[in-house]
Amino acid sequence: MNLLNLRKSMDYYIPLIIQNAFNKRIAKVIYLVLVTMILFIGFSHWGYDDPFITYRYSENLRHGLGFVFNSGEKVLSTTTPLFTLLLALLGEIWSDIPKLANLIGAFSLALGGLFLWDLAQTWHMPLVGWGGLFLYPTFPLLVSTMGSETLLYIAICLGAFAMYARQSYSLTAIFSALAVLTRPDGILVAIILAAHFLLIGRRQVRWVSIALFLCLTIPWFVFAWSYFGSPLPVTMVVKQHQGSMAISQGFFEGWLTIFRPYLSWPYFIELGLVIAGLIFMFRKASQWVLILFWTLLYFFSYSVLGVSRYFWYYAPLLPIWIVMIGLGVSSLQRFFSPNRKRIFWIGFLVLFLCLSLVQSLDLWHLRQTPDPRLIMYRDVGEWLQENTLPSSSVGTLEVGIIGFYSQRKIIDFAGLIQPIVGDQLTKSSTYDDSAVWAVDYFQPDYLALSAKNFPRLEQEYITQHCEIIRVFLAHAYGNSTDFNIYQCN
Repeated sequence: MNLLNLRKSMDYYIPLIIQNAFNKRIAKVIYLVLVTMILFIGFSHWGYDDPFITYRYSENLRHGLGFVFNSGEKVLSTTTPLFTLLLALLGEIWSDIPKLANLIGAFSLALGGLFLWDLAQTWHMPLVGWGGLFLYPTFPLLVSTMGSETLLYIAICLGAFAMYARQSYSLTAIFSALAVLTRPDGILVAIILAAHFLLIGRRQVRWVSIALFLCLTIPWFVFAWSYFGSPLPVTMVVKQHQGSMAISQGFFEGWLTIFRPYLSWPYFIELGLVIAGLIFMFRKASQWVLILFWTLLYFFSYSVLGVSRYFWYYAPLLPIWIVMIGLGVSSLQRFFSPNRKRIFWIGFLVLFLCLSLVQSLDLWHLRQTPDPRLIMYRDVGEWLQENTLPSSSVGTLEVGIIGFYSQRKIIDFAGLIQPIVGDQLTKSSTYDDSAVWAVDYFQPDYLALSAKNFPRLEQEYITQHCEIIRVFLAHAYGNSTDFNIYQCN
């Protein structure tokens, strides 16, 4: 009889012990620090070209050159004013901006997992929280965006939902405003939460929350309108032009391309749980529809905009995936009798650990295969910085890394820095065509190009006006093509 009572006590208390262990503040701090440091140590070297545009804005801002990419050119080519300002501010403490950005990304992954946990506690779905802690920071597509504002953006959005669930509306307004300042599409979070607040019958207007939101967002929009002529980044229109090109793939068509690597057996387990979680949500956990609706609205908005396929655009689709896995596991509880709760809780922890391990193995492979262009472009930029005059201009296609390390005026063949070049991108055009137009219009002093990728530019301009002064050999970087620097008359 005593053994039976002991067993019943274990079945009752073990789930509570497991659940309450992480509700201690010290446990959350340990999780935040540990996950941040593990991810940063593993991916401090990580990088890709686009975030370096923002890095150069932050560097120029930090050195008193203004909120610009090219000195004297007031063009808003970064989509993330908050991240730019944060890097400029923290850059006074740690001047290695790329590594600082990766540290913020690692911290944001841990913070996103904690916000999912907090949201799950408020909505009484603890298994969703455990899924957030185990699976959110280890999902490869999320980690691959490290260095950009994406992870900070998602964490802030999840923070807005978590505060809204707590009915802390002032904090909800603050997080929603920060989401807008991190990326313009953060306005979707504010719209969804405001609409839900009104639809569920709360008639009393929260003027303090509205004032907080406006006080945080309006100063940026006023500054951007007066400084740049528009609060919207030029990159949005340019990437719409890119998405319309026959050689490009739009956002809607590209999601299968991005998620195809996850069509393998370990992720099929997650897919099965996602389907079960979706059914369970509509039957027993309708509050999570808020996150689903945000995801669908985000996907719809980007599809309608028709921007080109960039992998970091798809990362905000991942929180709902993690949520549905947690709900899917929650739906399995009905197969366990009350006196079998201990087995269920131990089982779900083992399941989450196994799924996290599978994702971590993919992370290890990701860590071993960084983009070889990162080191090559850095060397190109540093060579230009050391061997050209400060007043020199350089024409190139991928402008982030080269522009950041060279600190020279950049002529962008993709139109992200000079939007007039983006206007040349049409369905029938290529980047070779836009390069010919940009070089003819801006007459850069140097060209930095992948070999054999610009045949028309070589034939119509380079052979007549330029000479190769430096070659970066592909085999030295594990790249597929050499990279040439030309000096032009």
